[in-house]
Amino acid sequence: MNGWTDDRARQALASLWQAALSAADPLSCLPSFLPEPPAQGRIVVVGAGKAAAKMALAVEKAWAHLPLSGVVVTTHGADVADAPANRRIAVRQANHPTPDAPGAAAAAEMLEQVRGLGEQDLVLALISGGGSSLSTLPAPGLTLDELIAVNRELLRSGAPIHEMNCIRKHLSAFSGGRLAAAAHPARVVTLAISDVPGDDPGVIASGPTVPDPTSFAEARALVAHYGMNLPPAVTAHLAAGAEESIKPGDPRLARAEYRMIATPMMALRAMADAAPALGLTPIILGDALEGEARQLGTALAGIAISAATHGVPVRGPAVILSGGETTVTIQPGTDGRGGRGTECLLGMALALNGRPGIWAMCADTDGIDGRSDAAGALCLPGTLADCGMDCRAALAAHRSYDVFAAANTLMKTGPTLTNVNDVRAIIVAGQQE
Repeated sequence: MNGWTDDRARQALASLWQAALSAADPLSCLPSFLPEPPAQGRIVVVGAGKAAAKMALAVEKAWAHLPLSGVVVTTHGADVADAPANRRIAVRQANHPTPDAPGAAAAAEMLEQVRGLGEQDLVLALISGGGSSLSTLPAPGLTLDELIAVNRELLRSGAPIHEMNCIRKHLSAFSGGRLAAAAHPARVVTLAISDVPGDDPGVIASGPTVPDPTSFAEARALVAHYGMNLPPAVTAHLAAGAEESIKPGDPRLARAEYRMIATPMMALRAMADAAPALGLTPIILGDALEGEARQLGTALAGIAISAATHGVPVRGPAVILSGGETTVTIQPGTDGRGGRGTECLLGMALALNGRPGIWAMCADTDGIDGRSDAAGALCLPGTLADCGMDCRAALAAHRSYDVFAAANTLMKTGPTLTNVNDVRAIIVAGQQE
């Protein structure tokens, strides 16, 4: 196979993974996007997401001699291990993907930090994926327990992220532009790391600093479409439609700017740039491949087989790259361990059926794939044979994690302190006609 072995493929996939993470590392990509600090006035830093702690550290390093204050919220265990003890931006930790009281308290604290500022002041908002759950603050009349129940239904529904966040924004006192509106008349500059297909600012962390074009009517339609069973108070709130989120043209957002500092496509391009040195010709299928994870895995296997057999869409040795947020629709009676990445990879592995000369990786760049302690996994030609399990039954029960754990191909990185969604890489050694 042109000198390609399991060990060489493993090493290449590890190098591609590191290239993706490096492209999205806040310490390297954030400083060049910072605005000019105000000549007079305060600088208040707020933020929410899986990358929030490292983004805050990047701001503190770049603006080492400026007076800063503020607070950001990230996931438990995702603070920066070597952060200085005398940090100026406080870091709170909360739960993800299920909201909790510390996250709600952090969101309320951020709103309090930005209220009462003047035109000379600057609010720097550091936004990244995971921020929706981490800053869940109920709208007036709702409780956190009710929003936790909503979140559970959203995760079970199989709805894509933009539809989930449409509903979330109409139940929130923080998202849908409300953070930026609270900071008026201060200048608000958002630095964002995208984890969503299309890099829509209104979807990343449910858009706390940008206007929201969606409506209560759209949120109600989505609830009906997916047959969600929501608490009565939530249903009543959506039906009443009392207070829309902040709409385009709202004067309170006139001084709000948005800067995207890292995206899924940037990560994929970094992987493509690293590929030739590894002896691989890269091809990027796209950064917004969505749908059921297992079905996408089957489709990607078909593309890899075509490349191996016919040299289409690329002649090997090559690497087929893609990104995007798939969904996993949980079936009744199943409670497996895993996430989008390993479920996609297991669907791919079953379709490849041990075909030689093809190796694959599916992983979430935040380091946590769904309900697991792994970022994702690798699939080698012998992986399914090595695991000793009924892999089709495991896929039906959403037990993808168990398959790759048994085969010893899980990728355990811990939190990476960034998040540009899932990345997938398939190495095809060469044509096998």
